[in-house]
Amino acid sequence: MIRPFHGFAVVTLGIAAACATIPVEERGGDPAVTVTALAETVPVGTSNEDAADDPAIWRNAADPAKSFIVGTDKKAALHVYNLDGEQVGRLEGAGLNNVDLVEMADGTVLVAASDRSDLATAHILLARLDTQTGQLSRLDRIAVGPGEGYGICMGQPAADGSVAIYSAPKEGAIYRTRLQMGEGGTFDAATDTLTTVPSQPEGCVVDPRTGTLYIGEEIAGIWAIDLATGEKRLVAEVDTGMLVADVEGLALAPEGADGGYLVASSQGDNAYAVYRLPAMTALGRFRIAAGELGATEETDGIELDPRSFGPDFPGGLFVAQDGVNPPSAQNFKMARWDEILAALEAAQ
Repeated sequence: MIRPFHGFAVVTLGIAAACATIPVEERGGDPAVTVTALAETVPVGTSNEDAADDPAIWRNAADPAKSFIVGTDKKAALHVYNLDGEQVGRLEGAGLNNVDLVEMADGTVLVAASDRSDLATAHILLARLDTQTGQLSRLDRIAVGPGEGYGICMGQPAADGSVAIYSAPKEGAIYRTRLQMGEGGTFDAATDTLTTVPSQPEGCVVDPRTGTLYIGEEIAGIWAIDLATGEKRLVAEVDTGMLVADVEGLALAPEGADGGYLVASSQGDNAYAVYRLPAMTALGRFRIAAGELGATEETDGIELDPRSFGPDFPGGLFVAQDGVNPPSAQNFKMARWDEILAALEAAQ
């Protein structure tokens, strides 16, 4: 595998570096197993700032090794990377914080990013991913509701071709926007408020098998929200050994009718918490440690797909934002999901 060349040096983000000086063992989490990254993306274009944030994975079913990762530089753009970490596409746009994507019935890969360029009203930026070239084309920008756009995730397409996007602005409202392709390539959108959480949320992921939306409330924990009723339960709390605030990105590895794993970024101690579904039973914690490539620290967004991605990632792909990546700007690192599970199981 080609290792990306970091072609310019920058000063590491000051606020992240300051936090990272606190010893990991003093930050309150249970012991964590370690794995190493197999690949990483080139750094985002914005240096010396908190810029890279959230990844999403598109899997090429015909040739999984030729899949793409879409990642945000919230100061400047959406980036598209191949699994060697090379940038193959870019779409300009400041304030694009979180990102998700879904493949529609006609093969269109719809990308949705939370747009916080208007701090009073959350918006969704919609784009199309060209699965041959990795290029992104802008489709639409949709107003969601009051609040500063922050977290975002998507459901699976419905039988009528519509798709639901869930937005989590900083103020705590959880919006659901139902999209239907309209005439001229624009979208008809209808938004309602599914529920609220008491303080700032961000990471989210939809489990379509059980009709559940998982939301991370940064200082509190993980909520499971019933998509039919809006009822919510706090299913994983901070300060219990598994999660150290802030709770950031969430990712899902489904198995069977309702099993699999939910993974959360435990940003406060540079770790990731893994829970067994459907009961949200704590399995354990892991870190991406320094190896041939650097460690991950101060992780915001994560993404996970347990299927094969070719010879380098035969048992699934885990992607994590790296908030401290000296001497370069922030980037995204890739690890093997099967190696993570094996390390967790060995520690039991």
